[in-house]
Amino acid sequence: MIVSPPGGFVGPVKRSITIAGHQTSISLEPIFWSALERAAAAQALPLSALVAQIDALRIRESEPANLASALRTWLMALACDKDESGSH
Repeated sequence: MIVSPPGGFVGPVKRSITIAGHQTSISLEPIFWSALERAAAAQALPLSALVAQIDALRIRESEPANLASALRTWLMALACDKDESGSH
């Protein structure tokens, strides 16, 4: 049987982040904001720097996804890599 995520199902929360000197608004669910904050801390980066790095990778794609989708995809890939390697 499956269960709800901790805190339940919660809709997106909009935050403003500065990327390359420009303010941008990003809407993500709280669970993704928390995961991004943990990933930034693990890399010893400010949150805005991690988002900027992911954004730079995103815009190199032939058909770039929107930034929120790119962040979610990057976080999911990170989580899957950790699961496959046995790291937590």
